[in-house]
Amino acid sequence: MEILKISNLIKKFGNYYAVDNLSMQVNEGVIFGLLGPNGAGKTTTIRLITNILFPDSGEILIMGEKINPGLKNKIGYLPEERGLYKKNKVIEQLEYFGRLKGLSSKEANNRARFWLEKVGASGWETKKIEELSKGMAQKVQFVSTVLHNPKLLILDEPFSGFDPINTELMKNIILEMKSQGTTIILSTHQMYQVEQLCDELLMINQGKIVLSGNLRDIKKQYGTNHLIIEFEGDGNFIHQIDNQKIIDKTSNRIELKIDSYEEAQLILKNAVINNKITKFDIQEPPLNEIFIDVVSKSIEAQNEK
Repeated sequence: MEILKISNLIKKFGNYYAVDNLSMQVNEGVIFGLLGPNGAGKTTTIRLITNILFPDSGEILIMGEKINPGLKNKIGYLPEERGLYKKNKVIEQLEYFGRLKGLSSKEANNRARFWLEKVGASGWETKKIEELSKGMAQKVQFVSTVLHNPKLLILDEPFSGFDPINTELMKNIILEMKSQGTTIILSTHQMYQVEQLCDELLMINQGKIVLSGNLRDIKKQYGTNHLIIEFEGDGNFIHQIDNQKIIDKTSNRIELKIDSYEEAQLILKNAVINNKITKFDIQEPPLNEIFIDVVSKSIEAQNEK
């Protein structure tokens, strides 16, 4: 079932098309990656979905309906620009946001305390927002986004400000919410997070779709052409590899593109001469590489017009 359907969406600012005839759908119960470089139109698209901005043309349906007050209480939106009242205490802040989403004060208070404990923030209730670190405030903002149990959750750079431990905690919470039926739209520049979390994705550039579909299918389309070698030794075999194929290298590790398994076997044959090979792995290309390739080709095509 579609929880979100967008048809022929256009949003202009003056003569500039921020969103240019965009059509997409998000199925219920998935984590959907909304990707693109800076200025691609991601945030504008999100603001159109959440009714912060209004389209020039096109249609947005959420759960089969146009946006309305009843639907707004089924949506949670964590914007990239955080919006907490610095002088308020944490529990006051969360009660206020809960009431805006239709909860009673008591219910908002109970859910706030439950979520604060879940995100590792129990005991912060009486702290003022201005007393919190960036990561702590980010947790409070996240709780304010989910305490009304939204059916559709939109997260714009949700891991900003988190250290690796808290990033992992939040990833697990997001996956748990998905398992409980929440549909999540995730906008981030961190491609490895998309690979870990997303089922489907849509990539836009200059307001237009440049890539969309199931994440696994997209990676398969790009083939198995990514070779990783880790080794102990002189590494002289690296000098026999075309520099244009090398993605990354250190003193004991190299990542490169290959054209065939035969090429990989030849590289291995040369590598074992004066090296101990500790890892030799042929993989699908990482999403970051696909992202760079797709966006670069999109920009080239636009410049040729």
